[in-house]
Amino acid sequence: MRLVLPALSAVIGLVFAVSPAMAEPASRTAENGMQCFSIRNFQNWKARDARTLYIRVDPQRYFRLDLAASCPALLSQNSHLITKWRSSSWVCSATDWDLTVSEDPMRGFASPCIVKTMTALTESEAGAIPKKFRP
Repeated sequence: MRLVLPALSAVIGLVFAVSPAMAEPASRTAENGMQCFSIRNFQNWKARDARTLYIRVDPQRYFRLDLAASCPALLSQNSHLITKWRSSSWVCSATDWDLTVSEDPMRGFASPCIVKTMTALTESEAGAIPKKFRP
């Protein structure tokens, strides 16, 4: 038994030492056919209006998030998006998002923003995003 525990610890250590880039692919497709992305690939966002966000997850992959209600805090120049992930390290649908927006991180107040739909954009759709709204 004493020999098994150190060996088991070594194996567990090796598993956690594997680089995240090597451990997970950049994207995958969910069972329902939705395009997924790893939370590690989430790079940037910009709000088109108080109900629509564009997000970039890789240099050439974009998604549109449509919100269930208006989230005016998104339009503030000092707004910060706070993300909590509801499932694994993969985001595949609107239900995987738990978003809040803070206009002033020093005061700590944040407004919830419920994601209604998440749409993977084609290359041409992403290219059509106006420059001022491109993340």
